[in-house]
Amino acid sequence: MSEGLHTHAPHEEAVHEAAESHNPKKHSLYQWIAIFTALLATIGAIVSYQGTHLMNEVLLAKNEAVLEKAKATDQWNYYQAISTKEHLMDLAVAMTPTSKNAPFQKKIAKYKQQKKEVQLQAEHLDQLSNSANQHSAQLDKPHNDMAIAMIFLQIAISLASVTALTGRTWLFGMAILSAIGGIGLWGMALSLA
Repeated sequence: MSEGLHTHAPHEEAVHEAAESHNPKKHSLYQWIAIFTALLATIGAIVSYQGTHLMNEVLLAKNEAVLEKAKATDQWNYYQAISTKEHLMDLAVAMTPTSKNAPFQKKIAKYKQQKKEVQLQAEHLDQLSNSANQHSAQLDKPHNDMAIAMIFLQIAISLASVTALTGRTWLFGMAILSAIGGIGLWGMALSLA
């Protein structure tokens, strides 16, 4: 047997180099980054779903407000039409002799009663519209917080990706801070929803 130079095949050398250059500390960092990113992606999916669901509720409440306002507007228009008829009857009373005013007076009384009923309906519909608008505004705040939370989670995922590329652990710390901010905003949004 000759004791000389021992060489490896090229692929064995590449495996050997990779094993030697593979720092267990970095390997641990990459594992944490992978777990961290997977968790954030999962949380991000949940936040996105909840934000979309909340936005649908905001839009439904806003739609309800618009519908009630349209109904109220119709009632106020009807109120104006009745007022116009009442004024015409007042004019008829003024232009006719007192002995012939009875039918006009009867209609005036009828229109006054109708106006009261229509006014109550219109005011009620206005209240329903205002209530739906307030509900929409209350839901929009947590939706906005969820959207901002999603931004923080996306920034955290981006910073974790850059950490994996550069090996700079301080970037991973920034990713963790961004994730904490995003999760905190998400928690606040859930408490408001």
